[in-house]
Amino acid sequence: MTKNILLVGVGGQGTILASKILTLGLQKANYDVKMSEIHGMSQRGGSVTSHIRYSEDKVYSPVIEIGNADVIVAFEKMEALRYLDYLKKDGKVFVNDFEIPGMPITSGQVEYPEGIIEELRKHADTTVIDADKEAERIGNPKVMNMILLGTIIGSMNLTHIDWDTILSENVKPQFVELNKAAIRRGIELAK
Repeated sequence: MTKNILLVGVGGQGTILASKILTLGLQKANYDVKMSEIHGMSQRGGSVTSHIRYSEDKVYSPVIEIGNADVIVAFEKMEALRYLDYLKKDGKVFVNDFEIPGMPITSGQVEYPEGIIEELRKHADTTVIDADKEAERIGNPKVMNMILLGTIIGSMNLTHIDWDTILSENVKPQFVELNKAAIRRGIELAK
């Protein structure tokens, strides 16, 4: 059975790196994996999405259809709401309680919407994570993405994969231990 994971965020949050680490781990565990990334003006704070589909059998398309995501992990809370229609009925949302105001908000045209978390909870099984605060506790706010990756690993029962080796092979040596700690924390938060 194919599993579908949707990562959504804003450019600069490390969404793509988290997606790549996840994909590499799944491949090393002999899953058939397809990944698709969409960068919407990501360098300027635009929306970034990664579709990851994996199975023990053949996966034919990298794109998750609306209503089919098992898990949505949102690096920014407005992005969770924007992509909520991709979630399947019994799916799970992990949302980072973090705001990055887009251009219409920073230019004063509109205000950042209130009540996003409450709205998410009305429609989906939602776990709120303050990944920014958790990352600061670990020692570097830049590992927020690895904490969120850890929530995927924990919620999708992917802890059997050797994430330590994958991190060692794909992250600068001085950041490997920090990233390992961040993934472990994310796994704990997913429980």
